[in-house]
Amino acid sequence: TEPNDTFLRYTLAMEYRKAGETQQSIELLKELAYNATPRYVPAFFMAAQQLVELDQLEEARRFLRDGIEEARTQNDHHAAAEMSELL
Repeated sequence: TEPNDTFLRYTLAMEYRKAGETQQSIELLKELAYNATPRYVPAFFMAAQQLVELDQLEEARRFLRDGIEEARTQNDHHAAAEMSELL
């Protein structure tokens, strides 16, 4: 009933991941990371984790770098630190 709710869309992406539908999960997370207003910081981290699992390291690094920058912009130092550690 609320297709534009950022948190609900993020939760759907996590359900896709649990169901083994990784590509659908990553695509939804990519939308949340780059197209949501404001950008949804946890989406960067979760997409990067899944990309690492798929051995798509360059794309994972891109998500992490962009996510760190966005987290700092939003003063989310905890998220920035977690993504820096994974990077």
